[in-house]
Amino acid sequence: MRRSLVTLPNTVSLSRVLLALAFVLVSHPWSRVALIVVAGLTDFMDGWLARYEKTQSTAGALLDPLADRIFVFAAISTYLVEGQLTTGQYFLFLTRDIATAVGFLVAKIIPTLRPAVFRARLLGKLVTVVQLVALVTILILPELTDFLIVTIGAVSVASIVDYTIALWRGRARSVA
Repeated sequence: MRRSLVTLPNTVSLSRVLLALAFVLVSHPWSRVALIVVAGLTDFMDGWLARYEKTQSTAGALLDPLADRIFVFAAISTYLVEGQLTTGQYFLFLTRDIATAVGFLVAKIIPTLRPAVFRARLLGKLVTVVQLVALVTILILPELTDFLIVTIGAVSVASIVDYTIALWRGRARSVA
Protein backbone atom coordinates (compact mmCIF):
# COMPACT_ATOMS: atom_id res chain seq x y z
CA MET A 1 0.00 0.00 0.00
CA ARG A 2 1.28 3.46 -0.87
CA ARG A 3 1.91 6.03 1.82
CA SER A 4 1.32 9.22 -0.18
CA LEU A 5 -1.47 11.43 1.10
CA VAL A 6 -1.83 13.51 -2.07
CA THR A 7 -3.47 11.21 -4.59
CA LEU A 8 -6.48 11.69 -6.83
CA PRO A 9 -8.58 9.17 -4.84
CA ASN A 10 -7.75 10.93 -1.55
CA THR A 11 -8.64 14.29 -3.11
CA VAL A 12 -11.97 12.83 -4.23
CA SER A 13 -12.56 11.54 -0.67
CA LEU A 14 -11.72 14.93 0.82
CA SER A 15 -14.15 16.62 -1.57
CA ARG A 16 -16.95 15.09 0.53
CA VAL A 17 -15.90 17.35 3.41
CA LEU A 18 -16.54 20.37 1.17
CA LEU A 19 -19.83 18.81 0.04
CA ALA A 20 -20.78 18.47 3.72
CA LEU A 21 -20.12 22.17 4.27
CA ALA A 22 -22.17 23.02 1.17
CA PHE A 23 -25.01 20.82 2.45
CA VAL A 24 -25.17 22.80 5.69
CA LEU A 25 -25.08 26.15 3.86
CA VAL A 26 -27.61 25.33 1.10
CA SER A 27 -31.27 25.18 2.03
CA HIS A 28 -32.96 24.30 -1.27
CA PRO A 29 -34.08 20.62 -1.14
CA TRP A 30 -33.14 19.77 -4.73
CA SER A 31 -29.71 21.36 -4.30
CA ARG A 32 -29.25 19.14 -1.26
CA VAL A 33 -30.39 16.11 -3.26
CA ALA A 34 -27.73 16.95 -5.86
CA LEU A 35 -25.08 17.24 -3.13
CA ILE A 36 -26.08 13.84 -1.70
CA VAL A 37 -25.89 12.24 -5.16
CA VAL A 38 -22.46 13.77 -5.80
CA ALA A 39 -21.29 12.62 -2.35
CA GLY A 40 -22.47 9.09 -3.17
CA LEU A 41 -20.69 9.15 -6.52
CA THR A 42 -17.45 10.36 -4.94
CA ASP A 43 -17.73 7.56 -2.40
CA PHE A 44 -17.80 5.06 -5.25
CA MET A 45 -15.19 6.86 -7.35
CA ASP A 46 -12.46 7.22 -4.73
CA GLY A 47 -12.20 3.48 -4.17
CA TRP A 48 -12.47 2.68 -7.86
CA LEU A 49 -9.78 5.25 -8.72
CA ALA A 50 -7.46 3.93 -6.01
CA ARG A 51 -7.74 0.41 -7.39
CA TYR A 52 -7.54 1.51 -11.05
CA GLU A 53 -4.53 3.78 -10.50
CA LYS A 54 -2.98 1.39 -7.99
CA THR A 55 -2.77 4.26 -5.50
CA GLN A 56 -4.42 2.50 -2.57
CA SER A 57 -2.98 3.88 0.64
CA THR A 58 -3.32 3.66 4.38
CA ALA A 59 -4.30 7.33 4.38
CA GLY A 60 -7.00 6.66 1.79
CA ALA A 61 -8.33 3.72 3.79
CA LEU A 62 -8.84 6.17 6.69
CA LEU A 63 -9.92 9.23 4.70
CA ASP A 64 -12.70 7.50 2.75
CA PRO A 65 -14.83 6.36 5.71
CA LEU A 66 -13.99 9.54 7.64
CA ALA A 67 -15.24 11.69 4.75
CA ASP A 68 -18.40 9.53 4.59
CA ARG A 69 -19.03 10.03 8.28
CA ILE A 70 -18.42 13.78 8.10
CA PHE A 71 -20.90 14.14 5.23
CA VAL A 72 -23.59 12.00 6.87
CA PHE A 73 -23.06 13.68 10.25
CA ALA A 74 -23.35 17.17 8.71
CA ALA A 75 -26.50 16.21 6.81
CA ILE A 76 -28.34 14.56 9.68
CA SER A 77 -27.27 17.29 12.10
CA THR A 78 -28.77 19.80 9.66
CA TYR A 79 -31.97 17.72 9.51
CA LEU A 80 -32.08 17.59 13.32
CA VAL A 81 -31.66 21.37 13.67
CA GLU A 82 -34.31 21.96 10.98
CA GLY A 83 -36.77 19.57 12.63
CA GLN A 84 -36.70 16.92 9.89
CA LEU A 85 -35.36 14.33 12.36
CA THR A 86 -36.17 13.78 16.02
CA THR A 87 -33.36 13.25 18.52
CA GLY A 88 -34.21 9.52 18.64
CA GLN A 89 -34.12 9.22 14.85
CA TYR A 90 -30.83 11.10 14.82
CA PHE A 91 -29.18 8.62 17.19
CA LEU A 92 -30.65 5.61 15.36
CA PHE A 93 -29.14 7.04 12.18
CA LEU A 94 -25.78 7.03 13.95
CA THR A 95 -26.07 3.50 15.45
CA ARG A 96 -23.31 1.95 13.35
CA ASP A 97 -21.04 4.97 13.71
CA ILE A 98 -21.37 5.04 17.49
CA ALA A 99 -20.74 1.28 17.71
CA THR A 100 -17.75 1.58 15.37
CA ALA A 101 -16.25 4.36 17.49
CA VAL A 102 -16.75 2.33 20.67
CA GLY A 103 -15.30 -0.78 19.01
CA PHE A 104 -12.29 1.15 17.76
CA LEU A 105 -11.64 2.58 21.23
CA VAL A 106 -12.02 -0.86 22.84
CA ALA A 107 -9.60 -2.32 20.29
CA LYS A 108 -7.08 0.41 21.13
CA ILE A 109 -7.48 -0.02 24.91
CA ILE A 110 -7.34 -3.83 25.15
CA PRO A 111 -3.74 -4.87 24.44
CA THR A 112 -4.64 -8.15 22.72
CA LEU A 113 -6.85 -6.27 20.24
CA ARG A 114 -4.37 -3.52 19.33
CA PRO A 115 -3.17 -5.17 16.11
CA ALA A 116 -6.78 -5.44 14.91
CA VAL A 117 -7.31 -4.11 11.40
CA PHE A 118 -10.68 -2.64 10.47
CA ARG A 119 -11.41 -3.13 6.78
CA ALA A 120 -14.48 -2.11 4.84
CA ARG A 121 -17.08 -4.87 4.66
CA LEU A 122 -20.13 -5.30 2.45
CA LEU A 123 -22.67 -4.67 5.23
CA GLY A 124 -20.80 -1.54 6.28
CA LYS A 125 -20.96 -0.25 2.72
CA LEU A 126 -24.66 -1.15 2.62
CA VAL A 127 -25.29 0.98 5.72
CA THR A 128 -23.70 3.96 3.95
CA VAL A 129 -25.83 3.39 0.84
CA VAL A 130 -29.01 3.11 2.92
CA GLN A 131 -28.01 6.28 4.80
CA LEU A 132 -27.52 8.20 1.55
CA VAL A 133 -30.84 6.93 0.18
CA ALA A 134 -32.49 7.99 3.44
CA LEU A 135 -30.93 11.46 3.23
CA VAL A 136 -32.53 11.95 -0.19
CA THR A 137 -35.85 10.38 0.77
CA ILE A 138 -36.21 12.52 3.90
CA LEU A 139 -36.13 15.55 1.59
CA ILE A 140 -38.53 14.33 -1.09
CA LEU A 141 -40.76 11.80 0.75
CA PRO A 142 -40.57 12.74 4.44
CA GLU A 143 -43.46 10.39 5.27
CA LEU A 144 -41.01 7.48 4.78
CA THR A 145 -38.57 8.81 7.40
CA ASP A 146 -39.63 6.43 10.19
CA PHE A 147 -39.38 3.39 7.90
CA LEU A 148 -35.94 4.44 6.69
CA ILE A 149 -34.64 5.09 10.19
CA VAL A 150 -35.76 1.60 11.29
CA THR A 151 -34.12 0.16 8.15
CA ILE A 152 -30.88 1.99 8.95
CA GLY A 153 -31.02 0.69 12.51
CA ALA A 154 -31.57 -2.91 11.35
CA VAL A 155 -28.81 -2.81 8.72
CA SER A 156 -26.54 -1.10 11.25
CA VAL A 157 -27.08 -3.87 13.81
CA ALA A 158 -26.36 -6.49 11.13
CA SER A 159 -23.21 -4.57 10.19
CA ILE A 160 -22.08 -4.34 13.82
CA VAL A 161 -22.54 -8.10 14.25
CA ASP A 162 -20.69 -8.74 10.96
CA TYR A 163 -17.73 -6.53 11.95
CA THR A 164 -17.61 -8.06 15.43
CA ILE A 165 -17.53 -11.61 14.05
CA ALA A 166 -14.87 -10.65 11.48
CA LEU A 167 -12.77 -8.96 14.17
CA TRP A 168 -12.91 -11.94 16.52
CA ARG A 169 -12.24 -14.45 13.72
CA GLY A 170 -9.26 -12.37 12.62
CA ARG A 171 -7.97 -12.18 16.19
CA ALA A 172 -8.41 -15.94 16.67
CA ARG A 173 -6.33 -16.60 13.52
CA SER A 174 -3.57 -14.18 14.49
CA VAL A 175 -3.32 -15.57 18.04
CA ALA A 176 -3.36 -19.24 17.00
